[in-house]
Amino acid sequence: MGSIQSYSTKDGKRYLVRYKKPDRTHGAKRGFRTKRDAEEFLASVTVAIRQQEYVDPSDSRITIGELGEIWLQDQQAVLKPSSMHPLESCWRVHVQPRWGSIRVNAVRYSDARSWVTELSERRGASTVIRAYGILASILDVAVRDRRLRENPVRGIKLPRKQPKRRVYLTHRQVELLASESRYPDIILFLAYTGLRWGEATGLRVRDVDPMRRRVHVQENAVMVNGTVHTGTPKTHAARSVPYPDFLDPAIRADMRGKAAEHLLFGDGDEHLRLPSSQDGWFAAAVRRAREIDPDFPYISPHDLRHTAASLAISAGANVKAVQRMLGHASAAMTLDTYADLFDDDLDYVAQALSRARDTQRTITVPESSHAGPAGYRGPGRSYGQLDR
Repeated sequence: MGSIQSYSTKDGKRYLVRYKKPDRTHGAKRGFRTKRDAEEFLASVTVAIRQQEYVDPSDSRITIGELGEIWLQDQQAVLKPSSMHPLESCWRVHVQPRWGSIRVNAVRYSDARSWVTELSERRGASTVIRAYGILASILDVAVRDRRLRENPVRGIKLPRKQPKRRVYLTHRQVELLASESRYPDIILFLAYTGLRWGEATGLRVRDVDPMRRRVHVQENAVMVNGTVHTGTPKTHAARSVPYPDFLDPAIRADMRGKAAEHLLFGDGDEHLRLPSSQDGWFAAAVRRAREIDPDFPYISPHDLRHTAASLAISAGANVKAVQRMLGHASAAMTLDTYADLFDDDLDYVAQALSRARDTQRTITVPESSHAGPAGYRGPGRSYGQLDR
């Protein structure tokens, strides 16, 4: 499997190890001071090759920057533009400047941990988690390619993201916001269907079934760097979502005069763009609503999706129906996202248990000649209610 040869240097005798790599080419390493060190190295290489764990030193000299560009290309092939853009930005701003010139075999756990700590001091948890995820994923590729035996940065503790406080509007507040908006139809539509902004603005006339009062969500329109990109919905799965009958006149009006391929909202040709959170028409409508109602909360268009979930649950919809309406991957995801809206269910459980107990308050204890358990009061006795 290999051989050991000695050679002379000005500092004395040294040893050279030659061995055959898994690809049948020859590898070598020199500079061992003792023959025993050379033998131990050859033995470790032999075991690694037999266990298919051998890492070619020449392969591990590739830099994070070189491997990162390949990784980004792979991500671009499977991710939507809206998901790809933050990855590219995070790589360019946070990961590449620090790690781009570092060879993968030179990355140390302690260095990566210090980098995460330093980044956490000036950036939010989401940015830190994304930056770390990029670095760790690139090194995962290096492990898969047998450039490394293991990923040296896995296991670093990351900051926790603080969940944003969700805002839910009441029916009255939804009506107020719509009345103060340039686009009242889309305000009401978002608040009573739970569609994402891109899903609603991506709807076409052909996606509306006015007889059943349903829309078929098949397209998502997302703005990335000022350009609207269309694709499948977030979960890649089309779904059918009902809308209440009071929205029917407005939706029929939006459909009037448009061909099947025209967009439902707007002029039919151009997608409605997500309004600016600072000075867009939506923010202006919120300001006007707050002038009328000081208790009106600051909200974004996406908060209308949360409002739809809240209104549906308060109307008695079960979690499975809400999941299908919102397009969540599972009912568990809906429960995790809107657990606070199901708090009343705990009260219902307690009330149901009380009712069930009250219907079976008479208990007859069978006669027995044997001693009963603690609290047994004699054979054949009937009690009108349980001991309190």
